[in-house]
Amino acid sequence: MKKTRVHLKGKLRFYFQAFTYLGILLILLNIAIFTIDLMAGLILTVFTVLYFIVLFYLNFYNRPIIMNELISFATQYGQIQKRLLRELDLPNALLDDTGKVVWTNIAFEKVVHQEKGYHRAISSLFPQLTADKFPVGEEEAVFELEYDNNFYQARLKKISLHEMAVNSDIIDAKDYEGYLIAVYLFDQTALRLAIQEVDNQSLAAGLIYLDNYDEALESVEEVRRSLLTALIDRKINKYVAGCDGIAKKIEKDKYFVVMPKKSCDKLRESRFDLLEDVKTVNIGNEMAVTLSIGMGLNGLSYSQNYEFARNAIDLALGRGGDQAVVKTPENIVYYGGKSQQVEKSTRVKARVKAHALKEIITGKDTVIVMGHRLGDVDSFGSSVGIYRIAKTLNRKCHIVLNDVTKSMKPLVDLFKDNPDYEQDMIISNQQAIDIAGNNTVLVVVDVNKPSITECPELLRFCKTIVVLDHHRQGTEVIENATLSYVEPYASSACEMVSEILQYIGEDVKIRNDEADSMYSGIMVDTNNFMNKTGVRTFEAAAFLRRNGADVTRVRKLFREDAGEYKARADAVSQAEIFKGVFAISICDGEGLQSPTVVGAQAANELLNIKGIKASFVCTEYQNEVYVSARSIDEVNVQVITEKMGGGGHMNMAGCQMTNMSPQQVKDVIKNTLEKMIDNGEISI
Repeated sequence: MKKTRVHLKGKLRFYFQAFTYLGILLILLNIAIFTIDLMAGLILTVFTVLYFIVLFYLNFYNRPIIMNELISFATQYGQIQKRLLRELDLPNALLDDTGKVVWTNIAFEKVVHQEKGYHRAISSLFPQLTADKFPVGEEEAVFELEYDNNFYQARLKKISLHEMAVNSDIIDAKDYEGYLIAVYLFDQTALRLAIQEVDNQSLAAGLIYLDNYDEALESVEEVRRSLLTALIDRKINKYVAGCDGIAKKIEKDKYFVVMPKKSCDKLRESRFDLLEDVKTVNIGNEMAVTLSIGMGLNGLSYSQNYEFARNAIDLALGRGGDQAVVKTPENIVYYGGKSQQVEKSTRVKARVKAHALKEIITGKDTVIVMGHRLGDVDSFGSSVGIYRIAKTLNRKCHIVLNDVTKSMKPLVDLFKDNPDYEQDMIISNQQAIDIAGNNTVLVVVDVNKPSITECPELLRFCKTIVVLDHHRQGTEVIENATLSYVEPYASSACEMVSEILQYIGEDVKIRNDEADSMYSGIMVDTNNFMNKTGVRTFEAAAFLRRNGADVTRVRKLFREDAGEYKARADAVSQAEIFKGVFAISICDGEGLQSPTVVGAQAANELLNIKGIKASFVCTEYQNEVYVSARSIDEVNVQVITEKMGGGGHMNMAGCQMTNMSPQQVKDVIKNTLEKMIDNGEISI
């Protein structure tokens, strides 16, 4: 049996062979000396013999000892390396190509609270680390993990076993492509906590406005007004001071607020209970004081947070006040909004807006008016009112209208083929786009959400845009409007346009058909003057009545056929009472020309049931399900429909849902209501 020998290589082999090479040189030198002097050659020969005897002795006796020492050192070195890896403070592990743990060090075992020899899939410890997410090639894969309330950055690196397998003496691995995955865990907990603390201490900017300051003061005796103001100031300052913030009064009814972001998060958890707390201030005032709060945070700078706060307070006021709006770079969140907005008795704002509208229209040659998609009586009636304003100012005017629903058909027929009106008074989307230009003003009525306008493309083609609407503003608004007149307290867009008409000029002559159209819009949106009707609503109706509107003609225009009446009655009879206070039903619109109108009417009817706080009717139309939501005063249906992608008023809102059946939408409504009740957004 042949003795196995260990062969040296590299620098160590050269070191051992160097003495042999020197001996050969010594022999050659000895030969050269013999040619010069015999005696010197003999002496050198003796030295050469002794040199080779010593060299042979060292190679024969000491080489095995040295080799054993080298082998022993290498073995101990490998053990030390293994021990160092086991005891390394950095948690690391080795996985096979399926994700199974094959080796761990002590630090890793402490992190995952497992004993040595844990050989299960890594995904059982960290669900994110599945085999399909392992690194490919030389690049590392990096993941953020949370385990046992600690945060880690996991780095995964692929280690190929091809070279090791090829050099193996026991397996033939010519095409072997196996690999291991090295996992390293870097503890990020302390860093995360430090970053979170810095983020919590960053400042959030806010604005607090008193919605009805003047009206509330007028409702108390003059000598007690200063007391009411002082009590409100004290409430706000105490509330903000309790949040480690500062409140500075910048006007008689406006406050600027600065507080840490952490405190703002606590306010969000409490759903800004200041909104309800300030209503308890009562020293004999007939009207409760309400607030609007706008908060801006997570901006790149303090100035950006302030800009967010300004946008937020505008949204809060535009949605009717009595609510808080928190704006961040990512989203906008609404809180509150449970009170009806108080109608302003003064019409100064309407007069100012009317004069501004007059100047804008006078500066252009053409006016284009459009409402929302699938227009209703209010959007068409207000469009007709703008048409009359434009004609009074001697400007060409067009109304954009594509689909005419059955409810609108009686009104539209009054103007189509009427010799008193131009043939191009009512135009389609494409015609409007062709007309639009720099010398055109676009007036948007009864809608402030660009995506649901009759022709969203027109907003890009017209540089001068005017918005007149009575719906509460949401996150999506028409930007860069030259004039925006959004009043949520108004009953309808027709009411707003009727007020504006009174300030356009004394020579405004409204025809009977136009007066009927605007009167119809007010009547339908107020459900025959039963919903959201104020003093100014009746004043607008009286103005239209003086200008030729006839109640009898309007009533005849909106008589319905038997099919619609039965469909509405069926929707009411089939309604499900959810949680004892919500009426939810499905309206079968098959065979009806305007099923969405019938659904809205059914939602209004359901509110007549005793104990019902809000009603929802789902109507399928043109491959979409339309949800009509109605309430009287106890539930804000706007915030409910906003959760489903819609919007509207506090007591009149809706949304549209695609790729769903009416029954599925009904289930969505139930789930939304349950979540909002659980979160405290709705109280029943």
